[in-house]
Amino acid sequence: MKRSLDGLDEGELLRRVARGDRRAFDALYRRTAPWLTARLRRRCADEDVVAEVLQETYLAVWRSAGSQAQSSTSGSAVGWLWTIAAHRLIDAFRHRARRERIPSVQTFETVAPAAEDEALAGGMDANLERALHELPAELRQVLRSMVLDGLTARETALLLGMPEGTVKTRARRARIALREALS
Repeated sequence: MKRSLDGLDEGELLRRVARGDRRAFDALYRRTAPWLTARLRRRCADEDVVAEVLQETYLAVWRSAGSQAQSSTSGSAVGWLWTIAAHRLIDAFRHRARRERIPSVQTFETVAPAAEDEALAGGMDANLERALHELPAELRQVLRSMVLDGLTARETALLLGMPEGTVKTRARRARIALREALS
């Protein structure tokens, strides 16, 4: 029975994969993975990215073989595989570019206790401490990052994963609320 899969072209293997045949999927993988890996390596030197793209490609093949199986011939099945892999590789490059564009927030070694620690330890006025604790959590979080940790609005936005405008608005609302609570 195993020998019968060896004589099938990629289009027929794909049609069998569409019907859920795991052996056909294994045969298709063994036949096409070395070629696909070589093509991906010519376009990307990062072995981890190549391995991830290869895995995502064959996962997509398993999931969507039915949509391609009706019109597949030997050449178009292989072309379809390459199209999936190429799209996954482009997605990986885009993801890497986005990740590299986000500037890292520089951290400094703590020399003195943080102002927040002092406030919680009673080193600040009790009214200020009470006012800080009464702030909504999202305002307190922004205020803590900007005032107590000394981060800029942009750094706070990156740290908290929100738009810079939202950070500025929440910081302003927090300061107004503190001013009202302390007056």
